[in-house]
Amino acid sequence: MVFEKKIGSVKNYGIWLRYDSRTGHHNMYREYRDVTMAGAVTQAYRDMGARHRAQADRIQIIKVQPIKAADCKRTGVKQFHNSSIKFPLPHRVNDKRRKMTPFTTQKPKTHFA
Repeated sequence: MVFEKKIGSVKNYGIWLRYDSRTGHHNMYREYRDVTMAGAVTQAYRDMGARHRAQADRIQIIKVQPIKAADCKRTGVKQFHNSSIKFPLPHRVNDKRRKMTPFTTQKPKTHFA
């Protein structure tokens, strides 16, 4: 396990890996955003299992390196580099259930325009 000195900020990580599939050996470069290097490697294992059906014992991590925002290649990572990024909340659930009456004649409103 790798312990990091500063884990308060999100960083970009480049991961070079090799995995064995049913048809042969494949080399890959992948990018992930996480607060720790171990978290980025965990994302890589889960992503490889989900996208390529690769078991963890068939994946070999070659190198993990923090990379700068300007050096990122993948659009899935680059989309979070915008400083004015916004996350809309289209479906909000009211959290006042304790104060609500147990029986009502109206459905709760969860879509606010």
